[in-house]
Amino acid sequence: MYWVKKNKVCVSDNHKAIHPAASRFDLACFALSRQRNCYRRSNECGARAPIRCSSVVAALVLPCLSLLAGCHSQLSVPEPSIEFTRIPPATKSGVDKLDVIEGRVIGGNPKLKLVLYAKNGKWWVQPISNEPYTSIRPDATWTNFTHVGTEYAAVLVKLGFHPASSLNELPSRGGNVAAVATAKGSDPGSQISKTLWFSGYEWRIRSAPSNRGGRSLYDVNNAWTDSKGALHLRIKNSSGEWTCAEVTLTRSLGYGSYSFTVHDTSQLEPAAAFAMFTYDYAEAGPNNREMGVEISPWGDRNTANAQFIIQPFYVPENTSRFSVPSGVLTHSFRWEPGRVLFRTSRGTDKESKTGTVAEHEFTSGVPTHGSESVRMTLYVFRTAKEPIQYGNEVVIEKFEFLP
Repeated sequence: MYWVKKNKVCVSDNHKAIHPAASRFDLACFALSRQRNCYRRSNECGARAPIRCSSVVAALVLPCLSLLAGCHSQLSVPEPSIEFTRIPPATKSGVDKLDVIEGRVIGGNPKLKLVLYAKNGKWWVQPISNEPYTSIRPDATWTNFTHVGTEYAAVLVKLGFHPASSLNELPSRGGNVAAVATAKGSDPGSQISKTLWFSGYEWRIRSAPSNRGGRSLYDVNNAWTDSKGALHLRIKNSSGEWTCAEVTLTRSLGYGSYSFTVHDTSQLEPAAAFAMFTYDYAEAGPNNREMGVEISPWGDRNTANAQFIIQPFYVPENTSRFSVPSGVLTHSFRWEPGRVLFRTSRGTDKESKTGTVAEHEFTSGVPTHGSESVRMTLYVFRTAKEPIQYGNEVVIEKFEFLP
């Protein structure tokens, strides 16, 4: 090896021979050579004795690697986990009964999906086998329907996981499974699952808040049946807060005819809204298979006070506005694949053309059958021109479904 002087800069002609691992250390040596030039100084450039740059790099890099290893252990991301915030009741006869299950994912990421299971002998994917995934909201919370069972499970999975419709045992963490959580069913008599019977069906009474109408608070005492079997829903002021009422059918009925016989709603305030509709937590899109009949002028008593609607409401073809008279009315809809026919009639005769108040058929945007269920709700429209002043009540005489 020899050194030559080129333009007053000392350069080694066989630098690569000195540093057989130069491809890894070129950048480090280059940064170092700006101060040290990778050789010892002497009176003459030719007399300068080279030193091993790798030894200098090792002296500096090894402590850094140790420091980085320590930082990595401190900054390592914990494994994701799942927690339940609402657990349905425990029962062995949940073939048809649906309830709400909720929770949140801790430490997940957008590439992960959630699969729910309920145990009834085996573990069955929820809510239905052809819609096995539960959406995780941006705030990491999730909500869905599930058929009730003795135990419940949530499995956080990667894209390569293919849910089976039933399992003898749940999968374990590892591979395409990022996290698994299980929970025993809650006490059937707990407040979170309070129900009532109306028209031969079991209905779950809502207690959790919702964003419907702006922000709605619910009280389970605002829904009840009287001695004649009629369902009452009310809006009530409780300690300065307006509380609302909502009931949800604990079964999914699918395609067919739905009808609701309702007593006079003409006394409702403009800021009150009464709706009879379908809703599905499991629907992957933003509209949740929602469609139905809504009774309200939305705070403006000078406008029509009712509408047939398919969500999203902002599509002009999805809404048909009309006005309802006083007295008993029957609101109904016949739902078929790709078609839904709405009708509001006077009295209890939903089939009579002579008593028809309004009728409309939708053939575009009609939701398909999934795990939706029927709901009835009475709530406050918070942005109404005329704020609500008094308590309001609706009486539903009968609900009927025919396949």
